[in-house]
Amino acid sequence: MRLHIKPETVDQANFIADAVMSPIADPKPDRTDNALARMGLDGYAPYLMNRIMGRYNATLRAEMARLGLSTAKMRALAILSVEDGLQIGELGVYAVVEQSTLSRALDGLVADGLARRETDATDQRVVRIHLTASGHATFDRLWPHMIAGHDRMFRGIDAAERQAFLATLRKILTNVRKHEF
Repeated sequence: MRLHIKPETVDQANFIADAVMSPIADPKPDRTDNALARMGLDGYAPYLMNRIMGRYNATLRAEMARLGLSTAKMRALAILSVEDGLQIGELGVYAVVEQSTLSRALDGLVADGLARRETDATDQRVVRIHLTASGHATFDRLWPHMIAGHDRMFRGIDAAERQAFLATLRKILTNVRKHEF
C-alpha cells in the first residue's frame, strides 16, 4: 500500500521531505560516555579471560566428545587427577561449576565407571569423589589435548613473562575468591 500526500505549499513539501529523509534514530549513537567503550574490550580483563577460555574449551570439544565428556566432566576429571578424594563442594569450587551441574556430571562419570563416590572414613555425612582406573585412563587420553591448548596460549611468551602472568592471575584469584582455596 502506498501513501499519497499532496502538499499544498512549498513549506509542507519541505517538511514532508525532511521527515521522510531524516533517520528516526541515529544509526551509530555516540558511545564516548560509556566507560567500557573508552576502556575498549581489549582493556577489559573479564572479556579477555572469557574469550581465552572460550577458545581453549572450543579446541577441546572434539576430543571431549569422542571421550563422552562435557566441560563439567572434563574439569572434574582434571581436578581429581591432581586432588583425588575431594568433597563435592570443594570440587565445585575448583571446577568453577554450579553444584547442580556438577552433580549431574558426577552421576555421569560414576555411571560411566570413571569416578566413584565414597563415604568419608571419619565422617559418615561426607562423600568424597575419587577417580577410578578408567577415569585416570580417560584423563590421560585427554591430557595431551589440554596441554597442547595450554602451550598454544603461551606461544611466543618467554618463561619470565609467563611466570609474571601466572603470579598476576593468582593475585587476581585471591582478590575475587570466596573460598580459601
